[in-house]
Amino acid sequence: MIRNTRAEGASGPAWFKSSYSDSSNSNECLEVAIAPGVVRVRDSKNADGPQLGVAREAWAGFVAYAAGG
Repeated sequence: MIRNTRAEGASGPAWFKSSYSDSSNSNECLEVAIAPGVVRVRDSKNADGPQLGVAREAWAGFVAYAAGG
């Protein structure tokens, strides 16, 4: 995965989305931020909206599953 970063201010997490996202409609993507002990996920169209937080181990398992491995 290639990351495109977008910072959220001095104290907020750095959000990124994969460069594999649909380039024809860049607003339809999830963004991810890695924080100590948790991975945050949000809708790129609603940056101020709700976020999902999952344990890093759970995120790693999800990514491996999604990648087919």
